[in-house]
Amino acid sequence: MRATPMNHIGIAVGDIDAAIKFYQDLFGFRLFTGPILLDAENNPSGQLANLFGPEFRQLKIAHLSTGNGPGLEIFEPIDPPFQKPVEDVPYRRAGTTHFCVTDPEIEALCEAIKAKGGKQLSEIWNDREPHSQFKMVYCQDPWGTLVEIHTHDYLWVQGWRG
Repeated sequence: MRATPMNHIGIAVGDIDAAIKFYQDLFGFRLFTGPILLDAENNPSGQLANLFGPEFRQLKIAHLSTGNGPGLEIFEPIDPPFQKPVEDVPYRRAGTTHFCVTDPEIEALCEAIKAKGGKQLSEIWNDREPHSQFKMVYCQDPWGTLVEIHTHDYLWVQGWRG
């Protein structure tokens, strides 16, 4: 069976314009659609209400391209409004817990995230002792999305686990 390609990841934020700038400035992602206002009243197909339920009224949406294929879809719920997560690391809840980027300059990226209103949630760890060149860290964007950072590609980092 062939591997199904990853298409995109969707995240919710409290300020779509600030989030676009955050992901452009820190990760080099490129905006290619939006932001666009979507609203239940002007959605004759009913797709939005079908997905989000009868309480859905409005949200803004934007699409960014990443450096290697999968996109980042950003939502800003307007009505009902955005709610930050209640815990920093929702590892016990169903669904997506985080997404991960690769950057060999892990320390600099952590500092930039903090300077733009995000948080560093963990220490920068050596991912595989004694190979200290493999590092990782968990951060959080200003809206609560958990962002993992590795210094090396996913197959290099996880492939050794066997």
